[in-house]
Amino acid sequence: MLALPAVLTHAQAGACLEQLCADAASSGPLVVLDAQALQEFDSSALAVLLALRRTSLRLGKPLRIEGAPARLMHLAALYGVRALLENEQPHGALHPQSVPA
Repeated sequence: MLALPAVLTHAQAGACLEQLCADAASSGPLVVLDAQALQEFDSSALAVLLALRRTSLRLGKPLRIEGAPARLMHLAALYGVRALLENEQPHGALHPQSVPA
């Protein structure tokens, strides 16, 4: 399982993305990202998540984000990208523990 650090701002974004993409390439058929440690972040965190999503899609692996802070998902909604980061279940239902409202 991949994991986000406690702090993910512009200063950490490049190195974090590089590591996450490398880990995604060597993960199993599903890329699972644990986001619950994330405490301090800016919009760069969204850029990292979207870039990881693109990498996962290119690898043919779904991305599942678990434990995303509500503030992060609120920021994603403000930027209009929340739907891209939400985890879909077989009938479009969201897994409540994975993506807080």
